[in-house]
Amino acid sequence: MLVKDILANNRISFSFEFFPPKDEAGFENLFATISELMPLKPAYVSVTYGAGGSTRDRTHKLIVRIQQETDLTVVSHLTCVGSSRDEIGAILASYAESGIENILALRGDPPKGQKDFVQPRDGFAFAADLVAYIKKHFPKMGIGVAGFPEGHPAMPNRLLEMEYLKAKVDAGADYIVTQLFFDNRDFYDFRDRCELAGIRVPIIAGLMPITSRSGMVRMAELAAGARVPASLLRAVERARSDEAVEKVGVHWATEQVRDLIHNNVKGIHFYTLNNSRQTLEIYQSLGVEDSHQLGA
Repeated sequence: MLVKDILANNRISFSFEFFPPKDEAGFENLFATISELMPLKPAYVSVTYGAGGSTRDRTHKLIVRIQQETDLTVVSHLTCVGSSRDEIGAILASYAESGIENILALRGDPPKGQKDFVQPRDGFAFAADLVAYIKKHFPKMGIGVAGFPEGHPAMPNRLLEMEYLKAKVDAGADYIVTQLFFDNRDFYDFRDRCELAGIRVPIIAGLMPITSRSGMVRMAELAAGARVPASLLRAVERARSDEAVEKVGVHWATEQVRDLIHNNVKGIHFYTLNNSRQTLEIYQSLGVEDSHQLGA
């Protein structure tokens, strides 16, 4: 099923993101995690694509396995990095043959050791170009794109950044899923600025609960400088162990979800880091058993 149709049919959608493991044991562990999360009835799940296309084969393997072994709607990330138009076309054709209907189109991070994005030979310079290519050559596929409530790290001009986002939507994107954030006010401001820019597609909020002090630092790096509010920092500092930090993180994310639902968010996307525990605890804290209750 296309994500755009899911978003049209549900008041609020709830979805999960996974990354492809490095070995067979990791795949089995991940499928145990997926099995634990399936009772929550997510609207869809997505699978990441490593920097520089480094996980291309493992991403495809995981996507196809989820497609074949579960009844979940699955979204594959796809980046411009390191691939020509013909290579991108071959990947998309393979997905289409496997029944994959949804793509999250991204410019992508440069490979390890490379500071800046370099347009591949006969490749795409911007995510909007990738979106337009998919729309033209694979018109039946659904397309999502990324949004940055706190600003894209490579684009200090926030006004120009919004123009680039609108270009992705005008090229054919069906929805936007945001980078993680810890202060819902950043999301609401982003949503308002999208409306002012004439962006009318659904916007899904991306969340990731803090699980440890070191994890908080890694998350800030992963999200390219995500702002951690002072009140959250104080709560983390009061915690005496990583177990206590995780409880703080789950509580904070739970309150984010509660507030987002109250303010009519169209969807919430959980960055799970291939771990079910925190997501399950958020649902339990909200007093529900599956996503349908959250979106009721």
